[in-house]
Amino acid sequence: MTNSIKTVLLLGLLTGVLLLGGELIAGQNGLYMGLAFAVVVNFSTYFFSDKIALATYSAQLVTPEQNPAVYHRVAPIVENLARRMNLPMPKLYVIPEPSPNAFATGRNPSHASVAFTSGILELMTDQELDGVIAHELGHVLHRDILISSIAATLAGAIMFASRLGFFFGGSDDRDREGGAVGAILMMILAPFAALLIQMAISRSREYEADAASAKYTGTPHELISGLQKLETWSKRIPMQATPSTAHMFIVEPASRSWLRNLWSTHPSTEDRIRRLQEMR
Repeated sequence: MTNSIKTVLLLGLLTGVLLLGGELIAGQNGLYMGLAFAVVVNFSTYFFSDKIALATYSAQLVTPEQNPAVYHRVAPIVENLARRMNLPMPKLYVIPEPSPNAFATGRNPSHASVAFTSGILELMTDQELDGVIAHELGHVLHRDILISSIAATLAGAIMFASRLGFFFGGSDDRDREGGAVGAILMMILAPFAALLIQMAISRSREYEADAASAKYTGTPHELISGLQKLETWSKRIPMQATPSTAHMFIVEPASRSWLRNLWSTHPSTEDRIRRLQEMR
């Protein structure tokens, strides 16, 4: 199934959930509210899901004026790889977060961004960054970034909608019982709907982006070394990532929460390293 079809299905799923949830919570008025909310969310999700993801982590745009040290280190690596992959130069962002990680986002290669935590910039050598950046640009090349960003936004919206069930009931005495039941249903079903969205994120995308890194850097060694460091240090310095966005990162942010396994979308780092080693 192509990412374009998945995108349409995800947006349709969101619309259906919001319509059903609105009707269960507040009857016919809730149905209209759900429809209006679905139109707004679908529009903003398609055009602004990348900005929402970046804002979630307080990502700061990297420019020669605002962050010259990071720009002059990272921009040449990104520019060189983008040229090899025949991609436009993406925008660069840094996340003020000590846990090492990175992700790419955007609705297409012409509107792509790559974000790095401050931790990964401190931890990685330039060669390892080369492997990590090539992996992220692999997602841009394969057009994984739109479906990934939309899934993150929709999952967050559904979780938010489920929380609204705590506060809204029916509009009169007759509707209140149904509203309370609807609120309970939303609180139970919304996490499962979000899980279905996460299942739209194919685990194979990480293998394919890893392979792109090996191809365009000319060696798997850089990414292997980078993944080994990420696997170790992301556990030593856990990142408080939202479950709905964890799939966007090159390695899933370590968390002590039981939700980590529920929302997991990545193959194991050990398996990814084994596959890269076989490329030698």
